Amino acid sequence: MSLKIYIDGKLYDKEDAKVSVYDHGLLYGDGVFEGIRSYAGKVFRMAEHLERLWDSAKVIWLKIPLSKPAMAKAIEDTLAVNGIQDGYIRVVVTRGVGSLGLDPNHCSHPQVIIIADKIALYPPELYEQGLEIVTVSVMRNHPAALSARIKSLNYLNNILAKIEGIQAGCVEALMLNHKGEVAECTGDNIFLVRQGRLLTPPNDASILEGITRDAVIGLAGELGIEVREIALTKHDVYIADECFLTGTAAEVVPVVKVDSRVIGDGTPGPMTRRLMTRFHELTRS
Repeated sequence: MSLKIYIDGKLYDKEDAKVSVYDHGLLYGDGVFEGIRSYAGKVFRMAEHLERLWDSAKVIWLKIPLSKPAMAKAIEDTLAVNGIQDGYIRVVVTRGVGSLGLDPNHCSHPQVIIIADKIALYPPELYEQGLEIVTVSVMRNHPAALSARIKSLNYLNNILAKIEGIQAGCVEALMLNHKGEVAECTGDNIFLVRQGRLLTPPNDASILEGITRDAVIGLAGELGIEVREIALTKHDVYIADECFLTGTAAEVVPVVKVDSRVIGDGTPGPMTRRLMTRFHELTRS
């Protein structure tokens, strides 16, 4: 059965789901999006994802043509019609069809697209063995140019970093901000464990405020683990006892080597495993 894609209130077969070549989302990356997970047919942290989507849209002067309850229903309906239980939902809001010029006032109306599908970011063995990442030269966008807190359709910053990481033989890459501090990876937030504390860059370090990141911080609090959101450098990463990444698609994935330096004993650490287990329980029980 062909997947059904939601576009502006209607469902289309995947093969027939099309947007105009004049849509400013295509022409200029002018729009916002969210990646959301579903577990056992239930959308994970819907309210938080929609809040972030609306925040991103507001900052770029984009008015979403649905209410939050209507968007939530559209997401749930798209998930249900495709019969997906454990899946991935991509919600896209573009500026809409316009002219070849930049002026968004020439666009007709914002367009809402919802795709429900499956995704596997990393193979299962990497969750058991851990992955290797590399710091790349492509830095995070300066917040005065384009804030990382906006989940915009223009992901070229991340894509260029991803390419550099792949060319270095790594499936994920670590990006620094304009201060030379640790920001995040191309699609995931980063956490370190040092002397029993959980460390992660703060929101003003040019990071996306990850939904899974916030969930893990909450789980750590429940487990009595001290969490510190502080500025971090590559030095902090290299001397960490443990390291792991979080993201909607990745969930919680351990890192055992950074820039050819072994983290801890080179295997996923006990706190990482504990949080992986708790996140699995949170989403699947």
